[in-house]
Amino acid sequence: MSPGVASGYFAPAGPRVLAHRGLAIDAPENTLLAFAKAIAVGADYLETDVHASHDGAAVVAHDSTLDRVAGRSVAVGQLTMSELGRIDLGSGQGFPSLEATLDAFPDARFNIDVKEEAAVEPTVAAIARTRSASRLLLTSFSERRRRRLARLVPEAVTSVGGAGVLRFRIAAFLRSPASARRALRGGLALQIPERSGPLRLVTRQFVDLAHRVGAEVHVWTVNDPADMTRLLDLGVDGLVTDRADVAIELIAARS
Repeated sequence: MSPGVASGYFAPAGPRVLAHRGLAIDAPENTLLAFAKAIAVGADYLETDVHASHDGAAVVAHDSTLDRVAGRSVAVGQLTMSELGRIDLGSGQGFPSLEATLDAFPDARFNIDVKEEAAVEPTVAAIARTRSASRLLLTSFSERRRRRLARLVPEAVTSVGGAGVLRFRIAAFLRSPASARRALRGGLALQIPERSGPLRLVTRQFVDLAHRVGAEVHVWTVNDPADMTRLLDLGVDGLVTDRADVAIELIAARS
């Protein structure tokens, strides 16, 4: 049994739909309401992001500032968790803490992107307090940060960072399982866009090698049904999408 199955994170049969920042069609992204709407349409996996508040809490937020979501030129890290919770993001929602979010959805599996080094220890503390490690995938674009998270929360699974993805893409080109395992460094998922600039990352060769070495491939951010179908036909294991409702219906129809 792989560590991912042992943790419970990969126990349900795929393909997986990861609701990107919840289901934010008519709810503010990365809020309890957006996550509740994703759960309501059948999503088992919620994708989210964390930064650190001024008082050292892990706060659910994608951006480092409030400019885009709240129209305020202030950094997340300049405000306390209490102040962030009172920010009006729309529909009566404020920024939730990671701890409150994990508590609110005890049966959901979460994909958590730790956006900054300052958020590592608050994230680990929130996970410990909620005893939620076995239903989490932790990731970061920084491979060093990802490995730190893996050491601090060994019960969770991780997705490799940017440098690891590049090394894995080279391993796929070389058709080298040994190089692929070295690139993963304990990670059990590769969460990637279909392309990075002119380089196509998601190929049949890439997906097949990932499966051969025991890893899953999750592609972001996929909102068009035709793209979903094409990627699923390639054998990808998960779709990170703003339209969890569409993806869930499409996968059910394919079944």
